[in-house]
Amino acid sequence: MTDVREAVAATCRSLAAQGLVKGTAGNVSVRVADGLAITATGVVFADAVADDVVIVDADRRVVAGRLAPSSELDLHRAAYADDAVGAVVHTHAPAAVALSLVSDRLPCVHYQQLSLGGEVDVVPFAVFGSPELAARTGAALASANAVILAHHGAVTTGRDLADAVVNTALLEWACDIYLRARAVGEPAELTAAQQAEVVAAAVSTGYGRTREL
Repeated sequence: MTDVREAVAATCRSLAAQGLVKGTAGNVSVRVADGLAITATGVVFADAVADDVVIVDADRRVVAGRLAPSSELDLHRAAYADDAVGAVVHTHAPAAVALSLVSDRLPCVHYQQLSLGGEVDVVPFAVFGSPELAARTGAALASANAVILAHHGAVTTGRDLADAVVNTALLEWACDIYLRARAVGEPAELTAAQQAEVVAAAVSTGYGRTREL
């Protein structure tokens, strides 16, 4: 399990290097057999090492590591209700937090948001680590790869750690675009028809995937 714990730690360091996390403000997990590997509580992301990650089984018991798991353990467990989810990233990224203070959703303003599920919900505030926050987050992630937590931050999921990090960066970028546009006017949204056209074009052209000439 050392390799998977190091992979989570490396992801933490990458998130800090990208400016998506400051200090200890976030948590990361990846699915493992019969449980998950998750950052311990109080981990400084920029300095994370394998020992800062613990393995928790399906009964919430720590089976590898000497530290207490993140206070958002139940939030992560709720995200894994979808069998397609292989990793979860939670940050307090600034644009996502700022958007949560002025809107109850991130409208679909750019077609790249479709990889997140399109429009992204902002779930009402609930105290960190609470059953309410876990339930609201899990419900929102049942139909999307991202959710914004009011007055708190963001959660993204992915097939694996790399995919979840890409979704985190994409969500933060989209939040920033929306906030910049809203500062000067009412942002235009992509209509359902326009979104459908993008999906059809992406499927027919293999958009976003490298391919041989």
